[in-house]
Amino acid sequence: MIAPSPPEQQERIVALRGGIGSVSGVRVSGVHAGIKRRKRDLALISFDREQTCAAVVTTNDVKAAPVIVSSEHLAAGMGVRAVVCNSGCANACTGMRGERDARATAAQAAALLDIAPQQVVVASTGVIGVPLPLDRVQRGLERCVEQLDEGLKAAHDAAEAIMTTDRVPKLSAYAFYHESKRYTIGGIAKGSGMIAPNMATMLAFVATDFPVAEGEIQRLLAGAAENTFNMISVDGDMSTNDAVYLFAPRGAMAPPPIFEQVLGKVALDLALAMVDDAEGATKRLEVRVVGARDAAQARTIARAIINSSLVKTALYGEDPNWGRIVAAAGAARVGFDPQQWSLLLDDRTWVERGGIEALSEAEAHRLLEEREIVVTLDLGVGEHRATAWGCDLSRDYVRINASYRT
Repeated sequence: MIAPSPPEQQERIVALRGGIGSVSGVRVSGVHAGIKRRKRDLALISFDREQTCAAVVTTNDVKAAPVIVSSEHLAAGMGVRAVVCNSGCANACTGMRGERDARATAAQAAALLDIAPQQVVVASTGVIGVPLPLDRVQRGLERCVEQLDEGLKAAHDAAEAIMTTDRVPKLSAYAFYHESKRYTIGGIAKGSGMIAPNMATMLAFVATDFPVAEGEIQRLLAGAAENTFNMISVDGDMSTNDAVYLFAPRGAMAPPPIFEQVLGKVALDLALAMVDDAEGATKRLEVRVVGARDAAQARTIARAIINSSLVKTALYGEDPNWGRIVAAAGAARVGFDPQQWSLLLDDRTWVERGGIEALSEAEAHRLLEEREIVVTLDLGVGEHRATAWGCDLSRDYVRINASYRT
């Protein structure tokens, strides 16, 4: 087989199956430490080299201990060498003990890996208000270090270990070329409930072997999150632990446009995987707002629609009640002209300007029977647009969350 020429390579993006385990210099593992009764519940990510790290964390006023401690470690500026994440216990609302336990977790991982505690990012997910079973975490870390490996199996184990009510692990990775050299961006994530489009929305760990300039990495992550993780909603609730981290080897390279493109693809894959795996969900809803006067108006209205419980329940019931969509758009209170809008359902005109129905109720109901629904709201006042993704709200969502602890 003839190798592609450099110009062709520059445009190539190759999907990979190994998630974060596809990135060179990254080793991962996931074990059952006993925090949960049966399933894997402790993940470790180890980097061969010091990493520059960007973070986008929950805007909730109540932040879990690992979020606080990890922010302190990143502020120390020593570079990241490892990530420890447990499921089954959020270590949130646990006071000073929670912070001590988060620091002890970092210290244990650091001792096992021969690095500094400030080079460890810690994360937790699970039930709020329960102390972290530190003895189990520390014993589990010993097994995590022993099982560190590259590739799909190790990344799958780690992705499984950070799951709570998720049904499936979430992984994504792509390779790309820059100046005839191949690089990779890969990640794992968890999230299926307590997800609202108000960063952050879950846990995600993304790494690359491209040596990004330190001054660029935060901008890159914020940009990727703004159009992916920040544009999804499951139930409108924001957790105390949510965070997205991006890791890259320390370097001075300015990222080319293809880097941002691939980072966006990884982030969108992980975000949509959360929507598809949402608690009790039977449908995915993609809301496209077009014809907005500016980007802020488009984003706000798109997020208001996917976050509406009435829209979500209508979607579950396959009820062509378009009035709920319009009401949610108006409730965003960012300037909605009631005389200019029109609505499309899966690219078919549903409601024309002036509120005139173009689809019969039977036709609209048939389209709403599909697994993936696309609704386009044209505001008719400008040229800006935004897209958001959500899901329906079903009886199973109530069942899952009514008995989450019991």
